[in-house]
Amino acid sequence: MPSRSPLVRTQVVRVTKKREYTGDYPDKTLYIPGPTEVREDVVEAMCEPMFGHRMDRMTDLYTTVVEDTKEFLGTDNDLIILTGSGTEFMESSILNLVDENVLVTTCGSFSERQANVAERLGKDVDTLEYEWGRAVKPEDVRARLEGSDTEYDAVTCVMNESSTGVRNPIEEIGDVVVDYPDTYFVVDAVSALGGDYVDIDAHGIDVIFTSVQKAFAMPPGLAVCVVSDDAYEREVEKDSASWYGGFQRSLDYYDRKGQTHSTPAIPVMLAYRTQMKHMLEEGHEARDQRHREMAEYTREWARDHFGVFPEAGYESQTVSCIENTRGIDVAGTIDRVSEEYDMVFSNGYGSALGGKTFRIGHMGEHDVESIRALTDAIEDVAGL
Repeated sequence: MPSRSPLVRTQVVRVTKKREYTGDYPDKTLYIPGPTEVREDVVEAMCEPMFGHRMDRMTDLYTTVVEDTKEFLGTDNDLIILTGSGTEFMESSILNLVDENVLVTTCGSFSERQANVAERLGKDVDTLEYEWGRAVKPEDVRARLEGSDTEYDAVTCVMNESSTGVRNPIEEIGDVVVDYPDTYFVVDAVSALGGDYVDIDAHGIDVIFTSVQKAFAMPPGLAVCVVSDDAYEREVEKDSASWYGGFQRSLDYYDRKGQTHSTPAIPVMLAYRTQMKHMLEEGHEARDQRHREMAEYTREWARDHFGVFPEAGYESQTVSCIENTRGIDVAGTIDRVSEEYDMVFSNGYGSALGGKTFRIGHMGEHDVESIRALTDAIEDVAGL
């Protein structure tokens, strides 16, 4: 039997070495696009004694978090919670729904990532591209679907493009896609769901997914996905689908056992149970309004001192991308605010927007007063 050739990383310069984690770090208040701040009792919930993932206790836990989440989101569709990040469902939704052709709407880094994922899965990918900072327009989606000779299995869109601070009109886009019954609508709502209200069932959204460390204000580790009956049936008809993130596998196991098909991160689900009770107590509409108020305050502050990067009328409700019209040293300001105030916000995303913009995450358990504390600190450090 011939020996394998060793794998050689020809284009990677290795600079990483072990840096011992000591636990001796100052606490920082997070205003980044996620993870965000987590309630103390939610963190404490992770410290319960361990139990087996096939015990009745697990059924009690998982059915509670699934049904509570459906109640909070106001959906009658099925819902899956798996250990992982939202990227799991970014990938599995393509595997589960797309045979060949997918139309990916792109207007920033994370929507472009969806196109890359689909290409890596061997799908034929067409893109409807927008300049970073611009929003996807429903009429353009309709024109592409009407004018193309390609029959698309799915259309994808990012609800909240956190690289640019754009909130795409997924409701209106969904109303377009629903006119094409053989085309499924997949929404990446990773940095929005839980902080920006969307009526999932009313707008033909077949799949919408998120990560809990964003507007759900949870420790990282779980991904949430809402699946329509049509999307479920579509996967059942396909010859192949995702194993771990398969809709049928996950939902059928839930129907039979009230559990996840694979071992979940039980401590994070315990935390999820506690946080979802808080979210239900606040209510979806009230949580949406609080996020709206934070976004409006942040944009008003940005316009007074800098500029707002996203297209007017399409600004995110959970992440503001602020244009550095004053030419301040963004990285230096971030460092000083962290050192002097123990608050952390984000630079612009990647080489394209780094230094030219900066981002403030106003999501989860923050409110206007806590956002004002950050903007006051930025003003002090930057001399505004």
